[in-house]
Amino acid sequence: MSSLINNRITLPETDLVVHPLCLGGNVFGWSADESESFAVLDAFFEAGGNFIDTADVYSEWKPGNKGGESESIIGKWMKSRGNRASLVIATKVAKLSTRPGLSPSNITAALDDSLNRLQTDYIDLYYSHEDDATVPMEETLLRYTELIASGKIRYIAASQHTADRLAYSFELAQRDGYARYVALQDHYNLMHRNPFESEQARVVLEHGISMVPFFGLARGFLTGKYRPGVTVDSVRAEGVSEYQNEKGWAIVAALDDVAKQHNVPLSAVALAWLRSQPGVSTPIASARTVEQLHEIMQLVELTPENVEQLNKVSA
Repeated sequence: MSSLINNRITLPETDLVVHPLCLGGNVFGWSADESESFAVLDAFFEAGGNFIDTADVYSEWKPGNKGGESESIIGKWMKSRGNRASLVIATKVAKLSTRPGLSPSNITAALDDSLNRLQTDYIDLYYSHEDDATVPMEETLLRYTELIASGKIRYIAASQHTADRLAYSFELAQRDGYARYVALQDHYNLMHRNPFESEQARVVLEHGISMVPFFGLARGFLTGKYRPGVTVDSVRAEGVSEYQNEKGWAIVAALDDVAKQHNVPLSAVALAWLRSQPGVSTPIASARTVEQLHEIMQLVELTPENVEQLNKVSA
C-alpha cells in the first residue's frame, strides 16, 4: 500500500511523491480554454497539488483540434510559472490518430512530440495508453528501457491493459531485464467496479504497483449535480445517462449521507472511497473551474462503516 505523509503519497515502486489527487488534464483545450485551464492549474498548485495527468490524444476529439492541446497548455503554464521541477507529469502514447500504437519508432517519435509540447526534457510517468497486440511487447518494453536509460522517461505505466497482458509484461521484465510498469490506469469508480476488482486487482496487488483510476467521479455523476428530473448542461451529460437508474440514485443517496457526516462535497467522498480500496494510490479527477477543483481537492478519511456502506450499495 502507498504511504501518506503530510498529504503526500509515495507511489509504490517509485520515488514519485505526489498529492493524493491526480489532476486530470483531459479538459484542458476541450471544455476549458487556456485561461480557464491556467486558473485551475494555478489553484491546484497553490493548494499543494503536484501530480498532473495528460495524454498526446487530448483533445483530438474536439472539432478543430489535432491532439496535443492539453500538453501544450500544461507546457506553457509550467514554463510561465517556472515550476516544472516541483511537478510530477504523466502523459501517454498510443491513441493519437497520427501517432498510433506502441511500436518502438512510434514511441520515440510520440515522446519527442510530447516533450516539445510540454516544454520539458523528461516525463515522470509515461503510459502505454492502450495495449497494442500488433507489436511484440518485448519490443515495446525494450524501447521504454532505452528511453529510461536516456533520461527522457523516469517510469513507465500501463493504461487499459487486461490482467493477463499486465501479468505478461511483468514476466518479460523479470526474464529479460526490461523496465517494468509501475502503475495501471483504468476505469474504476463506485458505478464501475469491474473488471478491476474481479480481474486486474489481483495482478496489481501481487506485483505491488499502483492502481490510478480514471473516471473517478463517473464523468461527473458522483458529484451529486445529477439528480432525478434535473437537466445538466455539460459536455459529459450524455455519457452519464447509463448511471441514471435505481442503483445510481441509491449510490448518490449513500454519498449524500456520508458527505453530510463529514461536511464535505459528494465528490470528496467518492474519491476517498477509491483511496480506501486495495491497490489504489491516487485517483484522477478533472476540473473545468476553480470551484470544481476546490471540491475534488478536499481530503476526507472515511470510517470503516462509511466504506462498507458504499461498498454495499455499489456492489
